Amino acid sequence: MRILVMHGPNLNLLGSREPAVYGTATLDDINVLLQQLAKNLSVELEMFQSNSEGDLINAVQAASARGFNGILINPAAYGHTSIALRDALSAEALPFVEVHISNTYAREEFRHKSYLSDIAKGVVVGFGTRSYMLGLRGLVEHLKESTRSK
Repeated sequence: MRILVMHGPNLNLLGSREPAVYGTATLDDINVLLQQLAKNLSVELEMFQSNSEGDLINAVQAASARGFNGILINPAAYGHTSIALRDALSAEALPFVEVHISNTYAREEFRHKSYLSDIAKGVVVGFGTRSYMLGLRGLVEHLKESTRSK
């Protein structure tokens, strides 16, 4: 089982960006934890981060052809703004889980709406870096269940 992990804009600044909101873990720290969990779950991960909406869309559009079974995505601000990213995820039709480090519903009102949540298999918000781990576990379990039911 192969899962594409996508990190959106400004997540490359984790560790130094607003530590009161996002904590002190870096993106590399999160990726290491994800890889450790993936090994325990017997899945393969590929990490991708971009500040560019177009690069994220291109990665989504290529995911099936590259053999991915699902996507774990922290779209960051693009979750609140990008209809194009939503359209790419919808068109690609791979199961995906949306994650956010902070509780977006406890923040500014513009962060309360996500263009991705209603088409996601699940959404995990507000658990810090653990949001990624919870999202990965949920996605893997969903993929295993859908494989068993076929």
